Amino acid sequence: MSQSSCLRTLPWFCLMGLILMASVCSAADNLPYTEFAGGSGPGQGKSVVLISGDEEYRSEEALPQLAKILATEHGFRCTVLYAIDAKDGTINPNQIDNIPGLETLKTADLMIIFTRFRNLPDEQLKHVAEYVESGRPIIGMRTATHAFNLKGSQNYARYGVGSKEWEGGFGRQVLGETWISHHGHHGKESTRGLIAKGQENHPILRGIKDGDIWGPTDVYGVRLPLPGDSQPLVMGQVLEGMSPTDKPVEGKKNDPMMPVAWIKSFTGAQGKASRVFTTTMGASQDLESEGLRRLLVNACYWAVGMEDRIPEKTRVDVVGDYHPRKFGFGGFEKGLKPADHAAK
Repeated sequence: MSQSSCLRTLPWFCLMGLILMASVCSAADNLPYTEFAGGSGPGQGKSVVLISGDEEYRSEEALPQLAKILATEHGFRCTVLYAIDAKDGTINPNQIDNIPGLETLKTADLMIIFTRFRNLPDEQLKHVAEYVESGRPIIGMRTATHAFNLKGSQNYARYGVGSKEWEGGFGRQVLGETWISHHGHHGKESTRGLIAKGQENHPILRGIKDGDIWGPTDVYGVRLPLPGDSQPLVMGQVLEGMSPTDKPVEGKKNDPMMPVAWIKSFTGAQGKASRVFTTTMGASQDLESEGLRRLLVNACYWAVGMEDRIPEKTRVDVVGDYHPRKFGFGGFEKGLKPADHAAK
């Protein structure tokens, strides 16, 4: 029997179902972001919006992988946003003024942000500001300390790194620090994570020990002590080279060590204190470290108030095909659209 004959014999409601499925798939293919439906798990019913947009550390690779882990292993419904080329709809980290889909933050339970010097228009940035001021939890990764470099914003200039109203902008005021420096030698000295003294029993660090966290990206410099109620959780030991087995460098770079992960709170306009977790690690290559993946997933549980659900060793297996590109400017994979990440 031919395919057309088979279709003629199908009940009308089956045909309608096929048509509906086709239209849903077509709509998903055209979305400027990627959605990962949450399966079963403690995070079921919780919505996470992950915002990528940096030219150097491949956040457009790291965040889809993190979203897959959160959705597949832990039940969170995840939406990943990207810097989108306005001309052809492809993912283009060099497009600094366009991240469509930020309106999905309206119903989000958690925002994860990994952007760098974005100059977003007010109609997009307002969704970020409304979320931040609502008191809902926030996770910042790597260049989120210098997430925005706003030029001409009428309503949200304080979020920019050069803000006169908010010293250090969003990074310093909300996450705990802005861009200061490369503390380790960029591209030459990698980072080993050591548990901050006295924080060994913090739920975010459950199942993590000294040396489990490693990444080829270097330690960022921060001003010590960190502001307000910030509490360092992981210190960044600067290594002599780009291998996790390399020796620590001698001298001032490790005395004192810089924190590479910390927690704090931020109280917005609505008067509610949000939980904030920040790490200056998180490049796509860093996520090859099981310890860093566990740190990030545990932080998501803690951020949404589910720290009592963190197991002794959180499942953080890589999902699907993950071969991150080396960090560096201009190294992103060209021609990809958001739907392509769902297929990988």
